[in-house]
Formats: sequence, structure tokens, C-alpha cells
Amino acid sequence: MAEPTPRRNEPRLRPAPLLFEPAEAAGDPEHFFDLESIEDPRTLLTRATELTQAFRAAADRAMEFQAIAAAQLADPRRFDRLTSADIAERAEWTEDYAKRMVEFGRDLMRGVEPDGRTPVDPR
Repeated sequence: MAEPTPRRNEPRLRPAPLLFEPAEAAGDPEHFFDLESIEDPRTLLTRATELTQAFRAAADRAMEFQAIAAAQLADPRRFDRLTSADIAERAEWTEDYAKRMVEFGRDLMRGVEPDGRTPVDPR
């Protein structure tokens, strides 16, 4: 499982850029971000590690946006609010997971940490 995303009082790590691959390279199943062309194992390990961290950071960030969107869609003040079942269907989640994501999104919007603490203002 990916590591938790840093919170407001911690600087975000800047992962390696995910460069777009040319169409002909993307069609080759052996081609992956040009890693196959790196011959030095030290360089390969470094670049592969950078990509791993970038993908983890991107997945964590995307999940937070999913949670915020789920919380917004479930907001009882919306005239067009969706039920947890509707959100689960749209996101291809279970209804239980959708409920947890709605709560997580509400916490994120309120600025509450996943462990229930309110973050300290770094100013």
C-alpha cells in the first residue's frame, strides 16, 4: 500500500516527472519510460525508484480528490445529492467503501488529519 500523502505542515515531495512516451514506444509492451534502455544498474535503480515514488504520490493525491468529490456529491445540502450506492456505482466501489470515502473527503475538506487530529498551522 502507498505511503500516506504529506499533510499541510509537511512539504510535499516533488516526484520525478512522468514524461509522456511517443505513441510508437507506448505500443511496445517491453517499453516502459525508457527503463529498458538503461544499462547501468545504479542508474536503473535510481530512475525506477523515482518513478515508483511518482506513481505512489500521484495515486495518493488522486485518491484524495476522489474522496473530496465523493463528499461533495453526497452533501445533503445539494438538491442533486447522490446516495452512497450511487457514488459506489459511479466509482466502481462497494457501498461500504463509498461511505468511508465520503467521510474521508469530509475530513479532508475540514482540514482534519486521517488520525482525527486537526493539523497545526505552520505559520
